[in-house]
Amino acid sequence: MKKTQLKRFIIPFVLLLIILLPFAIPEKSSGDEELFAHNHLERQTVIQLIENKVDMKRFVFDSGYNFEYPDAVRGIYVTGHSAGGSRFNTLLDLVNNSDLNAMVIDIKDDHGYITFKPDEASPYADIGQNYIKDAQEMMKTLEENQIYPIARIVVFKDSVLAKNRPDLSFVDNGSVWKNNRGESFVNPFQKEVWEYNVEIAKMAAEMGFQEIQFDYVRFPEGFERRDDELVYSQGEYAESELDSIQRRVQAVTDFVAYAKQELEPYDIDVSVDIFGYSATIPEAPGIGQNFSKISANVDVISSMIYPSHWTNNYFGIPLPDREPYRLTDEYAKVENEVLSKLEHPPVSRPWIQDFEAPWIYSGTGIPVTQYGKKEVEAQIKALQDNGINEYLIWNAGNTYTENVDYTP
Repeated sequence: MKKTQLKRFIIPFVLLLIILLPFAIPEKSSGDEELFAHNHLERQTVIQLIENKVDMKRFVFDSGYNFEYPDAVRGIYVTGHSAGGSRFNTLLDLVNNSDLNAMVIDIKDDHGYITFKPDEASPYADIGQNYIKDAQEMMKTLEENQIYPIARIVVFKDSVLAKNRPDLSFVDNGSVWKNNRGESFVNPFQKEVWEYNVEIAKMAAEMGFQEIQFDYVRFPEGFERRDDELVYSQGEYAESELDSIQRRVQAVTDFVAYAKQELEPYDIDVSVDIFGYSATIPEAPGIGQNFSKISANVDVISSMIYPSHWTNNYFGIPLPDREPYRLTDEYAKVENEVLSKLEHPPVSRPWIQDFEAPWIYSGTGIPVTQYGKKEVEAQIKALQDNGINEYLIWNAGNTYTENVDYTP
């Protein structure tokens, strides 16, 4: 009986303790809070300032190929057809058996086509041509022969893009404008055109090219005479306080700066082809080329200084095509002076001539000057005499003079 009574007493007592126990335990003290905080401090990540002298490695794309920059680039122009055809072996032999060491190969040609077939998923698949049938094999061959590869990309002369996107071109009476050779240009004011070409340049860099050479970085020749007749957008430049001439110069210069910046992660050189006469005047306002401003934004500047492309009596030379040494010498003096004024001048690598120009002799009674060993060497020697040791040789058909001394 007593045990039963004891149980009746204990059970209610235990239940009462269970109910009252939470109220009897004090809340967490400030000492506990300090303890938890102390443990957190022991585990936190230590952050230290990095000294400015420590170099931080940035991302750089690696194509997997190994090319060394030559002692001085001495190159030839190679079309997509030649690069992908039987002539390629002939050109390989020319370079391997001489002091030449580089090839400038068309990747986006004068019409606006890409000279190889990109992947089907590429936005450029529709403009790819099968001129270079195996781009990887071509790059491998260049690497094996240690021929420095330069990708030529024609920028604003682009009949293909102009036809497909008239809104990115110049319109005349409702149709895309063409020059007297049937060529169309796209609009340097349009940043979509910039992006279009720079993405192709990135593709070339990923293929293994060590330099991107942009050509036709300008408005059409004589643009200042038809500026008011053509319909086109000036994009963001429409709000500029600059006059129409300086807007063109600014747009072309800005494109070059944009391209250089976008290609930084690829650790390649950027070069621009430019009219030689642009170095001899403050700027070529019609086409938007300012020699100094473009040069300040590239690694290499390649002036096209073909003797045949200068007007009679330029530099006081009656017919420049007949005097390749004198023309090249006079030009080099001017260019050296202009580049010397830049804080960071680019490498000078002019285009020189290995072709005839019969059209300039029409009606003169003067025999056409034949360009051969003597004439090519004269241009190279004139450059060397002015401290310019790099050059590129142009022949549209890629038929180059034999037995030339490329380091006379």
